[in-house]
Amino acid sequence: MGNEVRTMADIARLAGVSVSTVSRALNDSPLIPEETKERIRRIAHTYNYELHVGARNLRLQRTQTIAAVIPFGETSDRQVSDPFYLEIIGAIANKLAEYDYDLLISRAHAADEGWYQRYVLGKRVDGLIIIGRKLNDRGIAKLVELGANFVVWGPPLPGQRYVSVGSDGVSGAAQAVRHLIQLGRRRIAFIGGDEDETETWLRRRGYEQELQRAGLPLDANLIAYAHFTSESGYFAMRQLLARAPDIDGVFVCSDLMAVAAMEALRQEGRDVPNDVSIVGYDDIPLAAHCSPPLTTVRQQIRRGGMLLASKLIDLIEGRQVESVTLPVELIIRESCGAKVRSARGC
Repeated sequence: MGNEVRTMADIARLAGVSVSTVSRALNDSPLIPEETKERIRRIAHTYNYELHVGARNLRLQRTQTIAAVIPFGETSDRQVSDPFYLEIIGAIANKLAEYDYDLLISRAHAADEGWYQRYVLGKRVDGLIIIGRKLNDRGIAKLVELGANFVVWGPPLPGQRYVSVGSDGVSGAAQAVRHLIQLGRRRIAFIGGDEDETETWLRRRGYEQELQRAGLPLDANLIAYAHFTSESGYFAMRQLLARAPDIDGVFVCSDLMAVAAMEALRQEGRDVPNDVSIVGYDDIPLAAHCSPPLTTVRQQIRRGGMLLASKLIDLIEGRQVESVTLPVELIIRESCGAKVRSARGC
């Protein structure tokens, strides 16, 4: 980059301060010492920062705004306040701030193929970050057709013609189920999110592959779908218990649903983890503080959000960008029973 100044991050680098300090100094915040303000203003003036950015955006027809779009289905009532969304959107917003970009957050009906028109054809934003995708997602296919600047949360799939960043759902599910099998569990249930979600499909693949590897049968009575919400996870667990009362382990596709599933088990008189072992997915902050603390598959949510933002900026600037699959890690706590067994010397 040399001495070119395009963003607050460039000024921060030259001034030896943080991006937030540059932002406050240029807005005359009383929190910043006058000496620091003056140094930052001098750098901005030297490189004609405000005029340079404004002229560049006008010339390139830039809005300096990115939209984070959360598609939802007919039956989905998952809210933006979901802890997973809050963490990934927070990371996206923080990273975009380094490039002087604003973030617009929107929910879009997945069945409405016209939602992209409001953003791409209407030129309301410079790019899109799609958080969540359906199997055979027609909205994403249309974005590809339009040549839009966008990135998607989720691991790259065979034949994919767009950039994505996500965790290895197959591996994560396999690690969870393998752990349950090693603990002696044999009637292991699966609670997925929406059945048409790509993430659910990938995690079910990992679940089934690991059961088959262990020589355990696939049983449709052990599979239930929910909507990545607490309420739906609770009722999915009740449904499974009614169909298969001999369940001794459950892999749940989100921590929020897993915590609710534990409550459903308690209400049915089942002890977690002595009667039923539970493993969740995501490792949201709540997972370590529920009762019992939740064993879960940790996604690198914050890193993923930052990569989504930086890769989209690279696309907007015309740079070559590759998709990324982030590793996952099984975090063992008390809901699976492993620590209880270890303490007993089993």
